[in-house]
Amino acid sequence: MQLDHVKAVISGGASGLGRAVAEHLLRHGARAYLLDVDAARGAQVVAELGSAAGFLRTDVTDEAQVAGNLAQAAEHMGGLNVAIACAGILGAGRVLGKDGPMPLAGFARTVGVNLVGSFNLAKAAADLMQHNAPGEDGERGVIVFTASVAAFEGQIGQAAYSASKGGVVGMTLPMARELARSGVRVMTLAPGVFHTPMVEGMPAPVYESLCAQVPYPSRLGQPAEFADAVAFVIGNRYLNGSVIRLDGAIRLQPK
Repeated sequence: MQLDHVKAVISGGASGLGRAVAEHLLRHGARAYLLDVDAARGAQVVAELGSAAGFLRTDVTDEAQVAGNLAQAAEHMGGLNVAIACAGILGAGRVLGKDGPMPLAGFARTVGVNLVGSFNLAKAAADLMQHNAPGEDGERGVIVFTASVAAFEGQIGQAAYSASKGGVVGMTLPMARELARSGVRVMTLAPGVFHTPMVEGMPAPVYESLCAQVPYPSRLGQPAEFADAVAFVIGNRYLNGSVIRLDGAIRLQPK
């Protein structure tokens, strides 16, 4: 699939799923700006990806910074028609832990990055996309959110994370309905357990147990498979306002 028309921004683009998306899009002719809080890693990744990639240090919870950086990225790329929200944090913790109730600041930070940050990226992107010249079917842009299967069956210790990802799922349809008049599609992918840097430090028995919980194929998802799904969403204009699970049929147990 040729994606040479794509001019994208990818939050959380310096590692994990975001980096895999960037690699896939660039390999198929797109241009992309990576947005991430890790400036050193971002610069390194862009150097590896080549001249079609750019990087801007970005805190997705900063409204002015996100709007300014998207405008800058659009200016450098000659436009913006795809925004992919991959920035996120785990925010694990029990509501009633060993040291007492979960501090509200921890819950708020998880929701702030995962949900508010995704909304912040989307609204800034949509504001720019609405001025694009319409393509086929009047399309002017695509926004892809990253949720999680935890939005549907969150485990013990995932109250904050599940709430944040459930919020992403919940805003997908109303945002798609509203932005339809501008020719901007909104879709969400809900990955299961993927092999990202977050799982690389796991003890082997824990890793193998996770793999065994996936009905088929009994392994963790590969970032390249997530990236391929993003590209499919970008390319299929009849995908709009929905959530696609990418999970090998896993259904998370309580713990």
